[in-house]
Amino acid sequence: MTTPVFRFAPSPNGALHLGHAYSALLNFAMAREAGGRFLLRIEDIDIARCTPELEEQIYRDLAWLGLEWETPVRRQSEHFDDYAEALERLVEAEIVYPSFMSRGEVRAYIADAEADGQSWPRDPDGAPLFPPLDKERPASERRRRMEEGEPFAWRLDMEAAMAHWGRPLFWDDSGSGPDGETGSVPARPEVWGDVVIARKEMPASYHLSVVVDDALQGVTHVVRGRDLFHATAVHRLLQELLGLPVPAYHHHALILDEDGRKLSKSRGDTGIAALRAAGTTPGDVGRMVGLEVPDEGFSHQARR
Repeated sequence: MTTPVFRFAPSPNGALHLGHAYSALLNFAMAREAGGRFLLRIEDIDIARCTPELEEQIYRDLAWLGLEWETPVRRQSEHFDDYAEALERLVEAEIVYPSFMSRGEVRAYIADAEADGQSWPRDPDGAPLFPPLDKERPASERRRRMEEGEPFAWRLDMEAAMAHWGRPLFWDDSGSGPDGETGSVPARPEVWGDVVIARKEMPASYHLSVVVDDALQGVTHVVRGRDLFHATAVHRLLQELLGLPVPAYHHHALILDEDGRKLSKSRGDTGIAALRAAGTTPGDVGRMVGLEVPDEGFSHQARR
């Protein structure tokens, strides 16, 4: 029988808040209940925004909550070769292409289309889908521009990728999506358009790195926020294209602020370190997010 493997995978680009605490505590509790393993992964692939200081703060915050994890911790910045190998497989399958349009060019293209009365499609997060210009460029032009050192991103040719796989996609979810979706969920990655898989200066996007990491770490259960529910469709497609195992999913409710918005690092919402400094206990944090947590934290309870 396979031992269940759960993981919590924060990015050290800001302080952890109550939403992170809920996800970490839930992963730890579910792993313990299943008799499984609990992993911590540091998703620091964006080396321009992630810092060692914030990484150390993650360790302090999680240890204060009473969580214990296996070591060594997988840090994405130490595994760029894994992502490059996966990307090369997609390149060889001719289901990714280099895109050169800047954000400004994309905005201008879409603005012109909408000014002409065209209703531009949006992805589940509300962002406009990527225009088709780069996909339609001749291979010779692509090679020339890459050889000349132009900035570019590798994008998944969604139409080609779906045709390459050629079968319906599903995932099993024991949580629920924004509209109550649960159980066997149909995956519709095409609603995302041609998503970024990697950039010239970054070996993988979140979509590619997360499926590679989960496979290499033997993760069997992905427990994460409902805000990533629809992104799972892209992950399922990449898993099939790369021949990777498929974990079970559990998308949990989000911790919201007083205005009903998702908590955000960028706004400095309800930081765990600030709560600790104010005298809050791990048990208090558990009550804030609706979980039963001992006042001294899980690991201290386990040592009794």
